[in-house]
Amino acid sequence: MAGSDVLVFVDGRPVRVPAGASVVAALVLADQLCTRISVSGEPRFALCGMGQCQECRVTIDGVPHRLACQAQCSSGMLIHTRSQVAP
Repeated sequence: MAGSDVLVFVDGRPVRVPAGASVVAALVLADQLCTRISVSGEPRFALCGMGQCQECRVTIDGVPHRLACQAQCSSGMLIHTRSQVAP
């Protein structure tokens, strides 16, 4: 429905986004501008916005390697970034 919001969770944090928004838009609204850390330790985020660069890979509802720029938010969606360096 146009004009309504949905509630998603970005790294456990609740975020309201417009219905139909992309997951990358939810990340921006959550001020989470890092989707993963590269092998050299650099933070990465969406670059091309059309799925070619694959820098926006996140885990959505338990499914890894989803492209945030290509996925549409739905109510209750769980979005996890890999923005923390692994121990």
